Amino acid sequence: MDISSLRGKYVYLERLLPGHRENIRPLAKDERIWEYNKGLLINDRYDQLFDIYFYTALDVKSMGGQQTFVIRQTSDSSVIGMTRLYEINPKERTALIGYTWYIPSVWGKVHNKECKLVLLQYIFEELQFNRAEFRVAHQNIRSQKAVEKIGAIKEGILRKHGYRNDGSIRHTVIYSIIDDEWPVVKENLVRLITESKND
Repeated sequence: MDISSLRGKYVYLERLLPGHRENIRPLAKDERIWEYNKGLLINDRYDQLFDIYFYTALDVKSMGGQQTFVIRQTSDSSVIGMTRLYEINPKERTALIGYTWYIPSVWGKVHNKECKLVLLQYIFEELQFNRAEFRVAHQNIRSQKAVEKIGAIKEGILRKHGYRNDGSIRHTVIYSIIDDEWPVVKENLVRLITESKND
């Protein structure tokens, strides 16, 4: 599976390429983005850590054949974040959505909702998969609420599931949407997007 782009009305997702690196580097250098998951540490090693992060995201052979995207807003084509499809399993017809972040100026707006709509449409309507999964850091209540708002079901918590980059313990909250639920979830997402644009 090699997707070059996925497009909505307000955002479009463009497959991550080496040429995106220096555009993304300054955008990701914001402690607010990494407050809960510590995906990057904003310190004197930031550039080194960012390069590791970026080239890991580029590696399509890792994490179950991941596809990493930059997220652009359609109004001006500016980059506003990144996201990934990973652990893509055609045999079991499952995929995970995650490693998603946005610049703070678009938090709470239409962008994340439409990004999820575009990705979920791809998973359920094009790939015809049975399940989409989200894994959220237990400290990240804001992201948990966002996933719950779109209609994902909380399945449980993987306790002491690993370590964050700052060395602290990570517990992981598991959410899912299955194909039977997708029509209702899609309707809800479309409504949320409409409401966001009317705010």
